Amino acid sequence: MQKPLPMHQSLRCSAQSKRTGLPCRSPAVKGWTVCRMHGARGGAPDGKRNGAYRHGGFTKEAVTRKQAVGLLMRLTGKTLNELA
Repeated sequence: MQKPLPMHQSLRCSAQSKRTGLPCRSPAVKGWTVCRMHGARGGAPDGKRNGAYRHGGFTKEAVTRKQAVGLLMRLTGKTLNELA
């Protein structure tokens, strides 16, 4: 009996079909848990390298900063209400 080829021993994609519920049988990309068809190495680059980048107002950093300021404002409002 022959040894299985390395490509047959590789990890398989962890994605499952919505329709059948069966797992994808494609090999996973090295360093990923999914195959190339299910999102490995997908997506646009971050920041200015992205072609749709305009002003930076909605970058991950800016959004987290806005959330922190909003939380601070809510806490300040609650404190002022307790004092009044």
